[in-house]
Amino acid sequence: MLVETPDNSTQKLFLIDAIERLGVGYHFENEIKTSIQNIFDEHKQNKNEDDDNFYVVALRFRLVRQQRHYTSSDVFKRFTNNDGTFEETLTKDVLGLLSLYEAAHLRVHEEEILEEALTFTFNNLKSMVPKLSNSLKIQVSEALIKSIHQNVPRVAARKYIYIYENIESHNDLLLKFAKLDFHILQKVYQRELSEVTRWWKDLDCVNNYPFARDKLVECYFWATGVYFRPEQRFARRVITKLICIITITDDLYDAWATYDELVPFTAAIERCDISSMDSISPYMRPLYQVFLDYFDEMEEELTKRGIADYVRYAKIEASKWTKSYLKEAEWLRDGIIPKCEEYKRNSIISVSNQMILITCLIVAEEFISKETFEWMLNESLVLPASSLINRFKDDIIGHAHEQQREHGASFIECYMKEYGALEQEALAEAWRQIANAWKDINTEYLRATHVPTFVLDPALNLSRLVDILQKDDFTDSRWFLKDVIAMLFADSVNRTFDHQNEFEENNGSKT
Repeated sequence: MLVETPDNSTQKLFLIDAIERLGVGYHFENEIKTSIQNIFDEHKQNKNEDDDNFYVVALRFRLVRQQRHYTSSDVFKRFTNNDGTFEETLTKDVLGLLSLYEAAHLRVHEEEILEEALTFTFNNLKSMVPKLSNSLKIQVSEALIKSIHQNVPRVAARKYIYIYENIESHNDLLLKFAKLDFHILQKVYQRELSEVTRWWKDLDCVNNYPFARDKLVECYFWATGVYFRPEQRFARRVITKLICIITITDDLYDAWATYDELVPFTAAIERCDISSMDSISPYMRPLYQVFLDYFDEMEEELTKRGIADYVRYAKIEASKWTKSYLKEAEWLRDGIIPKCEEYKRNSIISVSNQMILITCLIVAEEFISKETFEWMLNESLVLPASSLINRFKDDIIGHAHEQQREHGASFIECYMKEYGALEQEALAEAWRQIANAWKDINTEYLRATHVPTFVLDPALNLSRLVDILQKDDFTDSRWFLKDVIAMLFADSVNRTFDHQNEFEENNGSKT
Protein backbone atom coordinates (compact mmCIF):
# COMPACT_ATOMS: atom_id res chain seq x y z
CA MET A 1 0.00 0.00 0.00
CA LEU A 2 2.74 2.43 0.97
CA VAL A 3 4.87 1.80 -2.10
CA GLU A 4 2.05 1.61 -4.63
CA THR A 5 0.20 4.79 -3.58
CA PRO A 6 1.51 7.68 -5.77
CA ASP A 7 3.69 10.18 -3.92
CA ASN A 8 1.91 13.14 -5.51
CA SER A 9 -1.48 12.11 -4.10
CA THR A 10 -3.21 13.28 -0.96
CA GLN A 11 -3.89 9.60 -0.23
CA LYS A 12 -0.14 9.12 0.29
CA LEU A 13 -0.08 11.88 2.91
CA PHE A 14 -3.08 10.38 4.71
CA LEU A 15 -1.50 6.91 4.65
CA ILE A 16 1.88 8.03 5.97
CA ASP A 17 0.19 10.06 8.71
CA ALA A 18 -1.93 7.08 9.79
CA ILE A 19 1.03 4.68 9.76
CA GLU A 20 3.15 7.01 11.89
CA ARG A 21 0.40 7.91 14.34
CA LEU A 22 -0.54 4.25 14.83
CA GLY A 23 3.02 3.61 16.00
CA VAL A 24 4.14 1.31 13.19
CA GLY A 25 6.13 3.82 11.16
CA TYR A 26 9.39 2.33 12.47
CA HIS A 27 8.77 -0.72 10.27
CA PHE A 28 8.76 1.45 7.14
CA GLU A 29 11.35 4.16 7.81
CA ASN A 30 13.07 3.92 4.43
CA GLU A 31 9.82 3.88 2.45
CA ILE A 32 8.46 6.87 4.37
CA LYS A 33 11.73 8.78 4.07
CA THR A 34 11.81 8.24 0.29
CA SER A 35 8.17 9.22 -0.15
CA ILE A 36 8.51 12.42 1.89
CA GLN A 37 11.66 13.34 -0.03
CA ASN A 38 9.73 12.93 -3.28
CA ILE A 39 6.78 14.94 -1.94
CA PHE A 40 9.15 17.69 -0.77
CA ASP A 41 10.97 17.85 -4.12
CA GLU A 42 7.72 17.79 -6.09
CA HIS A 43 6.18 20.58 -4.05
CA LYS A 44 9.26 22.80 -4.45
CA GLN A 45 9.06 22.52 -8.23
CA ASN A 46 5.34 22.57 -8.88
CA LYS A 47 2.27 24.18 -7.36
CA ASN A 48 -0.03 21.35 -6.31
CA GLU A 49 -3.72 21.40 -7.08
CA ASP A 50 -4.47 20.96 -3.39
CA ASP A 51 -2.51 24.03 -2.24
CA ASP A 52 -5.80 25.71 -1.38
CA ASN A 53 -6.87 22.77 0.76
CA PHE A 54 -6.31 24.02 4.31
CA TYR A 55 -6.14 20.53 5.82
CA VAL A 56 -3.76 19.09 3.20
CA VAL A 57 -1.37 22.07 3.22
CA ALA A 58 -0.97 21.83 7.01
CA LEU A 59 -0.62 18.03 6.96
CA ARG A 60 2.05 18.13 4.25
CA PHE A 61 3.91 20.88 6.13
CA ARG A 62 3.99 18.80 9.32
CA LEU A 63 5.03 15.53 7.65
CA VAL A 64 7.79 17.22 5.66
CA ARG A 65 9.21 19.02 8.70
CA GLN A 66 9.03 15.83 10.72
CA GLN A 67 11.41 14.35 8.13
CA ARG A 68 13.77 17.30 8.75
CA HIS A 69 13.12 19.18 5.49
CA TYR A 70 12.72 22.92 5.81
CA THR A 71 9.50 24.07 4.18
CA SER A 72 8.51 27.70 4.59
CA SER A 73 5.60 28.64 6.82
CA ASP A 74 4.69 31.17 4.12
CA VAL A 75 2.49 28.41 2.65
CA PHE A 76 -0.12 29.50 5.21
CA LYS A 77 -0.22 33.14 4.10
CA ARG A 78 -2.95 32.35 1.57
CA PHE A 79 -5.23 31.60 4.52
CA THR A 80 -4.66 34.94 6.30
CA ASN A 81 -6.08 38.45 6.06
CA ASN A 82 -4.04 41.55 5.26
CA ASP A 83 -3.39 42.13 8.97
CA GLY A 84 -1.88 38.64 9.40
CA THR A 85 -4.85 37.08 11.20
CA PHE A 86 -6.37 33.87 9.88
CA GLU A 87 -9.57 34.04 7.86
CA GLU A 88 -12.70 33.57 9.94
CA THR A 89 -14.14 31.15 7.36
CA LEU A 90 -11.50 28.61 8.43
CA THR A 91 -13.30 28.13 11.74
CA LYS A 92 -15.87 26.00 9.91
CA ASP A 93 -13.19 23.45 8.94
CA VAL A 94 -12.56 21.47 12.13
CA LEU A 95 -10.11 18.99 10.58
CA GLY A 96 -8.27 21.86 8.90
CA LEU A 97 -7.93 23.67 12.22
CA LEU A 98 -6.73 20.48 13.85
CA SER A 99 -4.17 19.93 11.09
CA LEU A 100 -2.84 23.49 11.40
CA TYR A 101 -2.74 23.20 15.20
CA GLU A 102 -0.52 20.11 14.91
CA ALA A 103 1.68 21.74 12.26
CA ALA A 104 2.23 24.86 14.38
CA HIS A 105 4.06 22.83 17.04
CA LEU A 106 6.98 22.37 14.62
CA ARG A 107 7.61 26.11 14.49
CA VAL A 108 11.06 27.62 14.85
CA HIS A 109 12.10 31.10 15.99
CA GLU A 110 10.62 34.15 14.27
CA GLU A 111 7.75 32.30 12.60
CA GLU A 112 5.04 34.73 13.64
CA ILE A 113 2.47 33.17 11.34
CA LEU A 114 2.76 29.90 13.24
CA GLU A 115 2.54 31.69 16.59
CA GLU A 116 -0.69 33.23 15.35
CA ALA A 117 -1.80 29.84 14.02
CA LEU A 118 -1.29 28.17 17.39
CA THR A 119 -3.37 30.75 19.24
CA PHE A 120 -6.05 30.84 16.54
CA THR A 121 -6.47 27.07 16.32
CA PHE A 122 -6.27 26.37 20.05
CA ASN A 123 -8.91 28.95 20.97
CA ASN A 124 -11.31 27.85 18.24
CA LEU A 125 -10.86 24.13 18.80
CA LYS A 126 -11.31 24.51 22.55
CA SER A 127 -14.60 26.36 22.07
CA MET A 128 -15.80 23.71 19.62
CA VAL A 129 -15.25 20.64 21.80
CA PRO A 130 -18.71 20.54 23.46
CA LYS A 131 -20.47 20.78 20.10
CA LEU A 132 -18.53 18.10 18.20
CA SER A 133 -19.67 14.56 17.43
CA ASN A 134 -18.14 11.86 19.61
CA SER A 135 -15.36 10.67 17.24
CA LEU A 136 -14.27 14.19 16.29
CA LYS A 137 -14.59 15.35 19.90
CA ILE A 138 -12.11 12.68 20.98
CA GLN A 139 -9.62 13.66 18.27
CA VAL A 140 -9.74 17.34 19.19
CA SER A 141 -9.70 16.72 22.95
CA GLU A 142 -6.62 14.50 22.71
CA ALA A 143 -4.83 17.04 20.53
CA LEU A 144 -5.53 19.85 23.00
CA ILE A 145 -4.18 17.71 25.83
CA LYS A 146 -0.96 17.02 23.93
CA SER A 147 0.04 17.67 20.33
CA ILE A 148 1.47 14.90 18.15
CA HIS A 149 4.91 16.49 18.10
CA GLN A 150 5.17 16.84 21.88
CA ASN A 151 3.58 13.52 22.83
CA VAL A 152 5.31 10.32 23.94
CA PRO A 153 5.21 8.11 20.81
CA ARG A 154 3.91 4.88 22.40
CA VAL A 155 1.29 6.70 24.46
CA ALA A 156 0.16 8.64 21.39
CA ALA A 157 0.03 5.44 19.31
CA ARG A 158 -2.00 3.56 21.91
CA LYS A 159 -4.58 6.32 22.06
CA TYR A 160 -4.67 6.85 18.31
CA ILE A 161 -5.46 3.18 17.72
CA TYR A 162 -8.75 3.78 19.52
CA ILE A 163 -9.36 7.04 17.67
CA TYR A 164 -8.51 5.54 14.28
CA GLU A 165 -10.82 2.59 14.84
CA ASN A 166 -13.72 5.02 15.26
CA ILE A 167 -12.94 6.96 12.08
CA GLU A 168 -15.37 5.70 9.45
CA SER A 169 -12.79 5.72 6.64
CA HIS A 170 -10.15 3.72 8.54
CA ASN A 171 -8.25 0.88 6.86
CA ASP A 172 -9.03 -2.46 8.51
CA LEU A 173 -5.74 -4.07 7.50
CA LEU A 174 -3.65 -1.20 8.88
CA LEU A 175 -5.68 -1.16 12.10
CA LYS A 176 -5.18 -4.90 12.60
CA PHE A 177 -1.47 -4.57 11.95
CA ALA A 178 -1.16 -1.75 14.51
CA LYS A 179 -2.97 -3.77 17.18
CA LEU A 180 -0.79 -6.81 16.61
CA ASP A 181 2.35 -4.70 16.75
CA PHE A 182 1.22 -3.03 19.97
CA HIS A 183 0.59 -6.38 21.68
CA ILE A 184 3.92 -7.79 20.51
CA LEU A 185 5.76 -4.82 22.01
CA GLN A 186 3.69 -5.08 25.17
CA LYS A 187 4.88 -8.68 25.64
CA VAL A 188 8.48 -7.56 25.14
CA TYR A 189 8.04 -4.88 27.80
CA GLN A 190 6.44 -7.32 30.24
CA ARG A 191 9.40 -9.71 29.97
CA GLU A 192 11.87 -6.88 30.45
CA LEU A 193 9.97 -5.55 33.46
CA SER A 194 10.22 -8.96 35.13
CA GLU A 195 14.00 -8.93 34.55
CA VAL A 196 14.62 -5.44 35.96
CA THR A 197 12.28 -6.19 38.86
CA ARG A 198 14.63 -8.99 39.95
CA TRP A 199 17.55 -6.55 39.82
CA TRP A 200 15.55 -4.00 41.83
CA LYS A 201 14.64 -6.55 44.51
CA ASP A 202 18.28 -7.62 44.77
CA LEU A 203 19.16 -4.04 45.71
CA ASP A 204 17.10 -4.53 48.92
CA CYS A 205 16.00 -0.92 48.92
CA VAL A 206 13.93 -1.18 52.09
CA ASN A 207 17.02 -1.94 54.14
CA ASN A 208 19.75 -0.24 52.12
CA TYR A 209 17.87 2.91 51.02
CA PRO A 210 14.93 3.47 53.37
CA PHE A 211 14.81 7.10 52.24
CA ALA A 212 14.29 6.26 48.55
CA ARG A 213 11.14 6.17 46.46
CA ASP A 214 10.08 2.84 44.96
CA LYS A 215 9.56 3.91 41.33
CA LEU A 216 10.91 1.02 39.27
CA VAL A 217 7.99 0.75 36.86
CA GLU A 218 7.90 4.52 36.33
CA CYS A 219 11.64 4.41 35.60
CA TYR A 220 11.10 1.65 33.05
CA PHE A 221 8.30 3.66 31.45
CA TRP A 222 10.76 6.53 31.13
CA ALA A 223 13.19 4.21 29.32
CA THR A 224 10.52 2.99 26.89
CA GLY A 225 9.63 6.59 26.21
CA VAL A 226 13.16 7.15 24.91
CA TYR A 227 13.76 3.80 23.17
CA PHE A 228 10.66 1.73 22.40
CA ARG A 229 11.73 -0.67 19.64
CA PRO A 230 12.01 -4.38 20.47
CA GLU A 231 15.70 -4.59 19.50
CA GLN A 232 16.62 -1.79 21.93
CA ARG A 233 16.29 -3.90 25.08
CA PHE A 234 19.88 -3.39 26.28
CA ALA A 235 19.46 0.37 26.07
CA ARG A 236 16.16 0.19 27.98
CA ARG A 237 17.71 -1.94 30.71
CA VAL A 238 20.68 0.40 31.18
CA ILE A 239 18.51 3.52 31.14
CA THR A 240 16.01 2.01 33.59
CA LYS A 241 18.80 1.21 36.02
CA LEU A 242 20.28 4.67 35.60
CA ILE A 243 16.99 6.42 36.34
CA CYS A 244 16.48 4.21 39.40
CA ILE A 245 19.97 5.20 40.60
CA ILE A 246 19.16 8.84 39.89
CA THR A 247 15.96 8.57 41.94
CA ILE A 248 17.76 7.04 44.93
CA THR A 249 20.61 9.56 44.71
CA ASP A 250 18.17 12.46 44.37
CA ASP A 251 16.47 11.38 47.60
CA LEU A 252 19.85 11.02 49.30
CA TYR A 253 20.90 14.58 48.45
CA ASP A 254 17.44 16.06 48.78
CA ALA A 255 16.08 14.68 52.00
CA TRP A 256 18.45 12.42 53.88
CA ALA A 257 22.20 13.12 53.98
CA THR A 258 23.86 16.09 55.62
CA TYR A 259 25.98 18.46 53.59
CA ASP A 260 29.16 17.23 55.31
CA GLU A 261 28.30 13.65 54.30
CA LEU A 262 27.58 14.66 50.70
CA VAL A 263 30.96 16.31 50.11
CA PRO A 264 33.05 13.08 50.26
CA PHE A 265 30.31 11.13 48.44
CA THR A 266 30.40 13.63 45.55
CA ALA A 267 34.19 13.40 45.43
CA ALA A 268 33.96 9.60 45.39
CA ILE A 269 31.60 9.68 42.40
CA GLU A 270 34.17 11.77 40.54
CA ARG A 271 36.91 9.20 41.22
CA CYS A 272 34.53 6.28 40.61
CA ASP A 273 36.86 3.73 42.16
CA ILE A 274 36.43 1.03 44.81
CA SER A 275 39.32 2.57 46.79
CA SER A 276 37.05 5.54 47.57
CA MET A 277 34.58 3.37 49.48
CA ASP A 278 36.15 4.00 52.88
CA SER A 279 35.93 7.79 52.46
CA ILE A 280 32.12 7.87 52.58
CA SER A 281 29.57 7.20 55.31
CA PRO A 282 28.78 3.49 55.82
CA TYR A 283 25.10 3.85 54.93
CA MET A 284 26.08 5.41 51.56
CA ARG A 285 28.33 2.52 50.56
CA PRO A 286 25.63 0.24 49.12
CA LEU A 287 24.57 3.03 46.75
CA TYR A 288 28.17 3.73 45.78
CA GLN A 289 28.60 0.04 45.00
CA VAL A 290 25.52 0.23 42.75
CA PHE A 291 27.20 3.04 40.82
CA LEU A 292 30.37 0.96 40.39
CA ASP A 293 28.44 -2.14 39.33
CA TYR A 294 26.40 -0.10 36.88
CA PHE A 295 29.48 1.27 35.12
CA ASP A 296 31.11 -2.17 35.14
CA GLU A 297 28.09 -3.70 33.42
CA MET A 298 28.05 -0.96 30.82
CA GLU A 299 31.78 -1.36 30.18
CA GLU A 300 31.46 -5.13 29.81
CA GLU A 301 28.78 -4.75 27.11
CA LEU A 302 30.55 -1.93 25.28
CA THR A 303 33.81 -3.91 25.25
CA LYS A 304 32.03 -6.42 23.00
CA ARG A 305 31.31 -3.56 20.60
CA GLY A 306 34.84 -2.17 20.76
CA ILE A 307 33.79 1.12 22.37
CA ALA A 308 34.54 0.51 26.05
CA ASP A 309 36.21 3.93 26.29
CA TYR A 310 32.77 5.55 25.79
CA VAL A 311 31.99 4.72 29.42
CA ARG A 312 34.16 7.68 30.40
CA TYR A 313 31.48 10.00 28.97
CA ALA A 314 28.95 8.47 31.37
CA LYS A 315 31.30 8.81 34.33
CA ILE A 316 32.05 12.45 33.52
CA GLU A 317 28.34 13.23 33.36
CA ALA A 318 27.69 11.42 36.66
CA SER A 319 30.37 13.55 38.31
CA LYS A 320 28.97 16.80 36.86
CA TRP A 321 25.48 15.78 37.97
CA THR A 322 26.37 15.03 41.61
CA LYS A 323 28.42 18.24 41.78
CA SER A 324 25.35 20.19 40.68
CA TYR A 325 23.37 18.45 43.43
CA LEU A 326 26.03 19.44 45.94
CA LYS A 327 25.79 23.06 44.78
CA GLU A 328 22.02 23.01 45.39
CA ALA A 329 22.60 21.49 48.81
CA GLU A 330 25.06 24.31 49.52
CA TRP A 331 22.53 26.95 48.47
CA LEU A 332 19.91 25.37 50.69
CA ARG A 333 22.29 25.14 53.65
CA ASP A 334 23.27 28.79 53.33
CA GLY A 335 19.76 30.06 52.50
CA ILE A 336 20.90 31.35 49.10
CA ILE A 337 18.49 32.11 46.26
CA PRO A 338 20.84 32.42 43.26
CA LYS A 339 20.54 34.68 40.24
CA CYS A 340 18.45 33.23 37.41
CA GLU A 341 21.35 32.54 35.06
CA GLU A 342 23.41 30.88 37.79
CA TYR A 343 20.39 28.79 38.73
CA LYS A 344 19.82 27.77 35.10
CA ARG A 345 23.46 26.76 34.52
CA ASN A 346 23.39 24.47 37.52
CA SER A 347 19.83 23.18 37.34
CA ILE A 348 19.91 22.00 33.74
CA ILE A 349 22.66 19.63 34.94
CA SER A 350 20.98 18.65 38.23
CA VAL A 351 17.75 17.74 36.47
CA SER A 352 19.76 14.75 35.08
CA ASN A 353 18.56 15.08 31.48
CA GLN A 354 22.09 15.52 30.19
CA MET A 355 23.40 12.46 31.99
CA ILE A 356 20.48 10.34 30.77
CA LEU A 357 20.84 11.60 27.22
CA ILE A 358 24.58 10.96 26.98
CA THR A 359 23.99 7.47 28.37
CA CYS A 360 21.26 6.94 25.75
CA LEU A 361 23.77 7.70 23.02
CA ILE A 362 26.44 5.49 24.58
CA VAL A 363 24.16 2.44 24.67
CA ALA A 364 22.34 3.10 21.37
CA GLU A 365 22.14 0.22 18.91
CA GLU A 366 23.70 2.39 16.19
CA PHE A 367 27.35 3.45 16.31
CA ILE A 368 27.91 7.09 17.23
CA SER A 369 31.31 8.66 16.61
CA LYS A 370 33.31 10.56 19.21
CA GLU A 371 32.97 13.66 17.05
CA THR A 372 29.19 13.40 17.35
CA PHE A 373 29.45 13.02 21.14
CA GLU A 374 31.60 16.14 21.31
CA TRP A 375 29.17 18.02 19.06
CA MET A 376 26.24 16.99 21.22
CA LEU A 377 27.99 18.07 24.42
CA ASN A 378 29.46 21.35 23.19
CA GLU A 379 27.47 22.66 20.22
CA SER A 380 24.03 21.10 19.99
CA LEU A 381 20.91 23.05 20.87
CA VAL A 382 18.84 19.96 21.72
CA LEU A 383 20.77 19.00 24.84
CA PRO A 384 20.38 22.28 26.80
CA ALA A 385 16.88 22.81 25.38
CA SER A 386 15.63 19.41 26.50
CA SER A 387 17.19 19.92 29.93
CA LEU A 388 15.58 23.33 30.30
CA ILE A 389 12.14 21.98 29.37
CA ASN A 390 12.47 19.26 31.96
CA ARG A 391 13.80 21.61 34.67
CA PHE A 392 11.31 24.42 34.17
CA LYS A 393 8.29 22.15 33.81
CA ASP A 394 9.32 20.53 37.08
CA ASP A 395 9.71 23.96 38.69
CA ILE A 396 6.31 25.16 37.48
CA ILE A 397 4.42 22.06 38.57
CA GLY A 398 6.28 21.59 41.83
CA HIS A 399 6.48 25.26 42.82
CA ALA A 400 4.07 25.17 45.74
CA HIS A 401 4.98 21.61 46.66
CA GLU A 402 8.70 22.40 46.83
CA GLN A 403 8.03 25.32 49.15
CA GLN A 404 6.09 23.06 51.49
CA ARG A 405 8.98 20.61 51.62
CA GLU A 406 11.46 23.43 52.25
CA HIS A 407 13.70 22.37 49.39
CA GLY A 408 15.95 24.64 47.40
CA ALA A 409 14.65 27.52 45.33
CA SER A 410 13.12 26.96 41.91
CA PHE A 411 13.42 29.24 38.88
CA ILE A 412 10.15 30.84 40.01
CA GLU A 413 11.64 32.01 43.32
CA CYS A 414 14.90 33.07 41.67
CA TYR A 415 13.07 35.20 39.10
CA MET A 416 10.75 36.78 41.66
CA LYS A 417 13.66 37.78 43.89
CA GLU A 418 16.02 39.01 41.16
CA TYR A 419 13.45 41.07 39.27
CA GLY A 420 10.98 41.90 42.04
CA ALA A 421 8.34 40.10 39.97
CA LEU A 422 4.99 38.65 40.92
CA GLU A 423 4.54 34.89 40.91
CA GLN A 424 2.42 34.97 37.74
CA GLU A 425 5.10 37.01 35.95
CA ALA A 426 7.74 34.47 36.93
CA LEU A 427 5.55 31.61 35.74
CA ALA A 428 4.93 33.40 32.43
CA GLU A 429 8.69 33.82 31.93
CA ALA A 430 9.25 30.12 32.62
CA TRP A 431 6.61 29.18 30.03
CA ARG A 432 8.17 31.59 27.53
CA GLN A 433 11.58 29.96 27.94
CA ILE A 434 10.03 26.50 27.57
CA ALA A 435 8.40 27.57 24.29
CA ASN A 436 11.74 28.90 23.05
CA ALA A 437 13.47 25.65 24.04
CA TRP A 438 11.00 23.71 21.88
CA LYS A 439 11.85 26.04 19.00
CA ASP A 440 15.55 25.31 19.59
CA ILE A 441 14.87 21.59 19.29
CA ASN A 442 12.85 22.08 16.12
CA THR A 443 15.59 24.31 14.70
CA GLU A 444 18.27 21.71 15.34
CA TYR A 445 16.31 19.01 13.54
CA LEU A 446 16.19 21.21 10.44
CA ARG A 447 19.70 22.65 10.74
CA ALA A 448 21.97 19.81 11.92
CA THR A 449 21.71 17.77 8.73
CA HIS A 450 25.14 16.23 9.36
CA VAL A 451 23.80 14.44 12.44
CA PRO A 452 21.61 11.31 12.06
CA THR A 453 18.07 11.56 13.38
CA PHE A 454 18.64 8.73 15.87
CA VAL A 455 21.20 10.96 17.64
CA LEU A 456 18.67 13.76 18.13
CA ASP A 457 15.61 11.65 18.94
CA PRO A 458 16.48 10.77 22.58
CA ALA A 459 16.57 14.48 23.51
CA LEU A 460 13.23 15.06 21.82
CA ASN A 461 11.73 12.03 23.56
CA LEU A 462 13.04 13.13 26.97
CA SER A 463 11.32 16.48 26.42
CA ARG A 464 8.10 14.69 25.55
CA LEU A 465 8.22 12.51 28.65
CA VAL A 466 8.37 15.32 31.17
CA ASP A 467 4.72 16.30 30.80
CA ILE A 468 3.46 12.84 31.69
CA LEU A 469 5.97 12.26 34.47
CA GLN A 470 5.55 15.72 35.98
CA LYS A 471 1.77 15.86 35.50
CA ASP A 472 1.43 14.05 38.82
CA ASP A 473 4.84 15.07 40.15
CA PHE A 474 7.11 12.02 39.83
CA THR A 475 7.28 11.97 43.62
CA ASP A 476 3.57 11.30 43.96
CA SER A 477 2.19 9.40 40.95
CA ARG A 478 -1.56 9.49 41.18
CA TRP A 479 -4.15 8.05 38.80
CA PHE A 480 -2.92 9.56 35.53
CA LEU A 481 0.58 8.07 35.36
CA LYS A 482 -0.66 4.75 36.72
CA ASP A 483 -3.35 4.69 34.05
CA VAL A 484 -0.79 5.38 31.31
CA ILE A 485 1.51 2.65 32.62
CA ALA A 486 -1.35 0.13 32.80
CA MET A 487 -2.40 1.13 29.29
CA LEU A 488 1.06 0.41 27.87
CA PHE A 489 2.20 -2.56 29.90
CA ALA A 490 -0.91 -4.45 31.03
CA ASP A 491 -4.22 -3.62 29.37
CA SER A 492 -5.52 -5.03 26.11
CA VAL A 493 -5.38 -2.69 23.15
CA ASN A 494 -9.18 -2.94 22.96
CA ARG A 495 -9.70 -1.16 26.27
CA THR A 496 -11.50 2.19 25.93
CA PHE A 497 -10.67 5.47 27.70
CA ASP A 498 -12.57 8.28 29.32
CA HIS A 499 -11.16 10.91 26.95
CA GLN A 500 -13.54 13.64 28.06
CA ASN A 501 -12.54 13.27 31.70
CA GLU A 502 -8.86 13.51 30.77
CA PHE A 503 -9.54 16.60 28.64
CA GLU A 504 -11.35 18.31 31.51
CA GLU A 505 -8.49 17.46 33.88
CA ASN A 506 -6.06 19.20 31.52
CA ASN A 507 -8.32 21.98 30.34
CA GLY A 508 -7.31 24.53 32.93
CA SER A 509 -3.57 23.97 32.68
CA LYS A 510 -2.94 24.45 28.97
CA THR A 511 -0.60 27.36 28.28
